[in-house]
Amino acid sequence: MNRFRAKMSLFGTTSGFGTGGSSMFGSTTTDNHNPMKDIEVTSSPDDSIGCLSFSPPTLPGNFLIAGSWANDVRCWEVQDSGQTIPKAQQMHTGPVLDVCWSDDGSKVFTASCDKTAKMWDLNSNQAIQIAQHDAPVKTIHWIKAPNYSCVMTGSWDKTLKFWDTRSSNPMMVLQLPERCYCADVIYPMAVVATAERGLIVYQLENQPSEFRRIESPLKHQHRCVAIFKDKQNKPTGFALGSIEGRVAIHYINPPNPAKDNFTFKCHRSNGTNTSAPQDIYVVNGIAFHPVHGTLATVGSDGRFSFWDKDARTKLKTSEQLDQPISACCFNHNGNIFAYASSYDWSKGHEFYNPQKKNYIFLRNAAEELKPRNKK
Repeated sequence: MNRFRAKMSLFGTTSGFGTGGSSMFGSTTTDNHNPMKDIEVTSSPDDSIGCLSFSPPTLPGNFLIAGSWANDVRCWEVQDSGQTIPKAQQMHTGPVLDVCWSDDGSKVFTASCDKTAKMWDLNSNQAIQIAQHDAPVKTIHWIKAPNYSCVMTGSWDKTLKFWDTRSSNPMMVLQLPERCYCADVIYPMAVVATAERGLIVYQLENQPSEFRRIESPLKHQHRCVAIFKDKQNKPTGFALGSIEGRVAIHYINPPNPAKDNFTFKCHRSNGTNTSAPQDIYVVNGIAFHPVHGTLATVGSDGRFSFWDKDARTKLKTSEQLDQPISACCFNHNGNIFAYASSYDWSKGHEFYNPQKKNYIFLRNAAEELKPRNKK
């Protein structure tokens, strides 16, 4: 009975589940689509999954949103037992590239290749267009400031636009040096990374404005970015991932920039000291643990890794999945790590297999992301 109860509370606060607890969900076949024996989300999208986002702490329970190249955005309820229940879905007329939540958890915002962004009211299950660009919309973020709330969209049309959701015209338009590739927001800071290795930090107090342009610490195309916080819970820097298996940790105002800012290699095969050439993969996603401040990276090598940036150590690397990991995120209390297994087109169209299923996996992340010295 006790064993049963521990398994029924996989993600709950009383979780007694250690390393072997998830094996009841494991697969008995010999394929390697789920080598970590993590929980499979039911009814996963029918095409590549580009973005994942968990509901904010204001909402009781856990709800997961995923956007896909099948033009749809889906919502699941994730129960403490690990069971996933499909709740609703909405469509765009092009691939969905990014999703985010409002701070109260009542709305989801979606960005698409159809050059629009939509606001999905989960209570009424209605979605309305709230933004328009001249090219695909790559990023979308909700900004909640003391004196304003808005949605920030970044596009391949080289603009960053801010929308108050009630007007068809943006509150503000900021020109970018190049196409927007990735962005993150933790009030009062936003960071946007563009094509041609552009990197801009914005401050959001009173109204959004450019704070600083930064010379990229990476030599290759930017792919993903995530802001991290200091011990006082204030945004203090960001992690930036590139297509060349590398992540940069960059502080905005470090005491000693040369020492405090650094890059590290990840998502590469066979060690550097072999005579064989090293396979180098894309870093598709970065997510910071909301409690421990450690981070997860996912790559086109089909692995996720957990890192402690302060100790500069790797905490864990997964077994290799049989296809790339295209996106990841943590839930609001850091108990659940979600990651999507789907083709990211990193090897071109000839490696695309439409018969291959796409998966979203859920893993208990409470223990594995603790910094080592705090045990």
